[in-house]
Amino acid sequence: MQKAPQAVDFALKETSPNIGAGAGAGAGDKLSCTYDLVEQMQYLYVRVVKAKDLPGKDVTGTVDPFVEVKLGNYKGITKHFEKKSNPEWNHVFAFSKDRIQASVLEVVVKDKDVVLDDIVGRVLFELNEIPKRVPPDSPLAPQWYRLENRKAKGELMLAVWIGTQADEAFPDAWHSDAASVGPEAVANIRSKVYLSPKLWYVRVNVIEAQDLILSDKSRYPEVFVKVNLGNQTLRTRISQSKTINPLWNEDLMFVVAEPFEEPLILTVEDRVGSNKDETLGRCAIPLQIVQRRLDHKPVNSRWYNLEKHVIVEGEQKKEIKFASRIHLRVCLDGGYHVLDESTHYSSDLRPTAKQLWKSSIGILEVGIISAQGLMPMKTRDGRGTTDAYCVAKYGQKWIRTRTIVDGFSPKWNEQYTWEVFDPCTVITVGVFDNGHLHGGSKDSRIGKVRIRLSTLESDRVYTHSYPLLVMHTSGVKKMGEVQLAVRFTSSSLINMLFTYSQPLLPKMHYVHPLSVIQLDSLRHMAVQIVSMRLSRAEPALRKEVVEYMLDVDSHMWSMRRSKANFFRIMKVLGGLIAIGKWFDQICNWKNPITTVLTHILFIILVLYPELILATVFLYLFLIGIWNWRWRPRHPPHMDTRLSHADAAHPDELDEEFDTFPTSRSSDIARMRYDRLRSIAGRVQTVVGDLATQGERFQSLLSWRDPRATALFLTFCFVAAIILYVTPFQLVCLLAGFYVLRHPRFRQKLPSVPLNFFRRLPARSDSML
Repeated sequence: MQKAPQAVDFALKETSPNIGAGAGAGAGDKLSCTYDLVEQMQYLYVRVVKAKDLPGKDVTGTVDPFVEVKLGNYKGITKHFEKKSNPEWNHVFAFSKDRIQASVLEVVVKDKDVVLDDIVGRVLFELNEIPKRVPPDSPLAPQWYRLENRKAKGELMLAVWIGTQADEAFPDAWHSDAASVGPEAVANIRSKVYLSPKLWYVRVNVIEAQDLILSDKSRYPEVFVKVNLGNQTLRTRISQSKTINPLWNEDLMFVVAEPFEEPLILTVEDRVGSNKDETLGRCAIPLQIVQRRLDHKPVNSRWYNLEKHVIVEGEQKKEIKFASRIHLRVCLDGGYHVLDESTHYSSDLRPTAKQLWKSSIGILEVGIISAQGLMPMKTRDGRGTTDAYCVAKYGQKWIRTRTIVDGFSPKWNEQYTWEVFDPCTVITVGVFDNGHLHGGSKDSRIGKVRIRLSTLESDRVYTHSYPLLVMHTSGVKKMGEVQLAVRFTSSSLINMLFTYSQPLLPKMHYVHPLSVIQLDSLRHMAVQIVSMRLSRAEPALRKEVVEYMLDVDSHMWSMRRSKANFFRIMKVLGGLIAIGKWFDQICNWKNPITTVLTHILFIILVLYPELILATVFLYLFLIGIWNWRWRPRHPPHMDTRLSHADAAHPDELDEEFDTFPTSRSSDIARMRYDRLRSIAGRVQTVVGDLATQGERFQSLLSWRDPRATALFLTFCFVAAIILYVTPFQLVCLLAGFYVLRHPRFRQKLPSVPLNFFRRLPARSDSML
């Protein structure tokens, strides 16, 4: 396997794009978006507003008008109106000036016909006479133009100007890049900004029920409560008090998004047999009336009447009887941050309730410039093609660039801004292929980039080309590169430094913590809600895009990730291991000069113990100053070597991309299961060894081995007396000289303390 070329190919590259068109803003303008992180692109804008007094062209004397804007080989068309002589379109067309190959702009009003569209009239513009507009100038006012025709009848209101991508008309304009796309798909290629729905945790404390009506009163009821909220369903345990007044006092947690669409539905059921439950009562609680909690103080509980529904003549009707009741404590917990991202790559850590938010510490500006060398993602007309767009997610704000149709080196040059509330957060930028332009069903992932804000220097512009890497069953594959410009600007250095002393998550996560299993389940619910809400936007941000950006499958087993994490741990421990080896060399007098110097330093520290901590901190300070010369100058990026992506076995990759549950044959599943058992057995042994060492420490004073405990207590008593009458410096000197003694005074056998410790009992003797 050729690793050397891959290491170069997958590297992060610093670039020098021609940015800064809006630079030069003063210090007071630092927190305003100046659109200076992208290359300036000029566009010819044509705003078609409306027409009036259009002459009739059909036999009936009516006209079905639409407007065709032509510039060389590019042609944009508005929608047509039936039988309307005064239509209003208010449509904007944008033609990239880099691709203009004509000197005249032609705006033609036509009459829609079955066979051949008739020309109603036209307006011509010489390109060298069109005015330029530089944002933030006021928008150019449209004006009436008389249509050139033999009958000289009809007028068209237009505005024509040359501007840049910073123009407010840019996002909603029809672009010449999309000339090959049908009118119905134009909305799907425009740049858009989305907001994640506001997510709440719903806590339902099911306390008790009263006066339940049972169909069979001769048996002890086995009652539980099933709670449903949209697609989420949870249930309590079966009540231990088997009466008509059961008691639970159990908490159930859900995720819900504003605006609240589904009520909270509680059903009290009785287990009357295997897989057979009888409904004893039901109640629905609208979330709009539920109390919102900002801290850990309990909310007031309430009794709710239970309604029993019966089937009468095929219809469900309420049965009004003696009212059974259920006692609940329901609240919307606004003090938590609802986790919808992977905890390692969170972009937002604020609580749900806005009353608990703190002021922002700065802004993040990202210029999405271009991509190079993208791979063909689909086939159209017998050739490979890619319709690429970018999605960036930070906090509650998602952005989507426009789709560049049929290009392997698209240029977006779009700039976006986010407020930053915590520097220890991550922005994720993904590149996708638009699969819905020609009847496709799914947007394909090309790759993504993560940038942690705390790794960026304030007010510095980072311009880099990031490799887009994706794991396939055949191994890691480079899908191209995306060029970004990133700038993090701090509004207050003191406020930013103060955040480093604050808890990472809101206070409620520590006062009333949620279990790991709960958090994992709630995150899954949150991802489903966010993907469903964003897929209902127009244009939709597809489910597969949202799930890829939120790392929905990051918890799945992967042999490659397990190896990578193991070697990450070994690298972290490598420093301690290196120190241990260095100290062992000193103790064994491998370098006598170093050992003698160590003796001298040791004697000084023992005689002047007040210098120990000062020396340690001074040493750490000097190491940090020394390392400043080699500080990282680039943002972190996807590392194939660290991820063990460049050396993964094909079968391990096939296992990583297998569905859950598995879709492979029983022989392959058996082989992988046996391999997993082997690995898990080694992990189990290591964990067992660590537990054994800890239990041996506990057994020193537990009298599990009475002789060992008696010996240890005797040693402690004698040591206490000796240490009491012996100066502490002398004890340290003798202990240090013993540890640093020459090899000729050492034995090959283990030391007495180690022998004693290894003989201590552990609870492994009680394991089956």
